[in-house]
Amino acid sequence: MSERENEKNRKDDIEENGQVELTMKDGSKIYVLTIIGEIEGHEVLSGNCKTTKYEHILPRLAELEEDNEISGILILINTVGGDVEAGLAIAEMISSLSKPTVSLVLGGSHSIGVPIAVSTDYSYIVPTGNMVVHPVRINGLIIGAPQTYEYFKLLQDRIVGYVTSHSKISKERIETLMMNTGMFTKDLGTILVGEDTVKEGIIDAVGGMKEARNKLLEMIKAENIKK
Repeated sequence: MSERENEKNRKDDIEENGQVELTMKDGSKIYVLTIIGEIEGHEVLSGNCKTTKYEHILPRLAELEEDNEISGILILINTVGGDVEAGLAIAEMISSLSKPTVSLVLGGSHSIGVPIAVSTDYSYIVPTGNMVVHPVRINGLIIGAPQTYEYFKLLQDRIVGYVTSHSKISKERIETLMMNTGMFTKDLGTILVGEDTVKEGIIDAVGGMKEARNKLLEMIKAENIKK
């Protein structure tokens, strides 16, 4: 493939998928994956919405796992949340990768974006970045029966279990944040900004692109020494 074709493919990958491959000074290659807008699940969202399609992300992550040229993966996050099943699928896929991974929350990582943010080996959030922790919500017609409540609880327990097993926050604390009634006028939940997410034990550190990049390179170097 010619250099011009490579450059065109690179531009297409950025414009269509928000993904790019970076070559570091030491020769190692980092793949940058973005999770933006609303995470689209089994239903196609409006064309007016910025979305991350899980059917695009999952095979790309599988491809990266088998790509010997890629040394690590940096995940940039700015999402309002979205489909719970799709979000958990992405989070589980990321956490199961053998390559070093680092996440960076830029604008926000709300709702099901929280499990994705903590799914990496190390996580960062910029000082103005924020996370919204709230109970499971389901839109549309639901059946008013005890089984519906049990289903909601099961779904929420899955999210809580995943977040607590991939971060330092306790089950009791995250459930307290979810059920907080003092922050929203017509809703439950908590908004955490920058350093607050670190104090709560959800995110590892406050930092930006430089810190996330350096941490990933450090992890790649440690991984290479093991080999």
